[in-house]
Amino acid sequence: MKFLLFLAPLLTVALLSAADATYVGHDKVTAALAKGGALVTAPDLLVSGSHRTANGQVEVHDKETDVIYVVEGSATFVTGGKMIGGKVTKPGQMLGSSIEGGETHALTKGDVIVVPAGTPHWFKEVPSSISYYVVKVLKQ
Repeated sequence: MKFLLFLAPLLTVALLSAADATYVGHDKVTAALAKGGALVTAPDLLVSGSHRTANGQVEVHDKETDVIYVVEGSATFVTGGKMIGGKVTKPGQMLGSSIEGGETHALTKGDVIVVPAGTPHWFKEVPSSISYYVVKVLKQ
């Protein structure tokens, strides 16, 4: 059921965004999930595979909604609250050191989480590793 909830927005975005289908072979997908990397790039969306073995920085994207689907592993993921130590790292994006407050999510294989544009989010703890897809839906 979670997987279907993940696919519905992707299919809607894909149908609205592109006249032609985009195919990505399993070799490229496997590599992206192992090392991280873009799978599909379009003016209004980006699909990537990601792999983490450690926590990350807090992120806030002004014009990007992140749809994250966990393929393998687990992590503690925090959304919302107030970013601490935030600095603009490129137009439309800030990175910080932590989040004050916010909601904690225990992500595991099969989970989907949608982070709206403007919402602080953070892979706070990654006990071993986590592999996931990220679909970035870009506001124009």
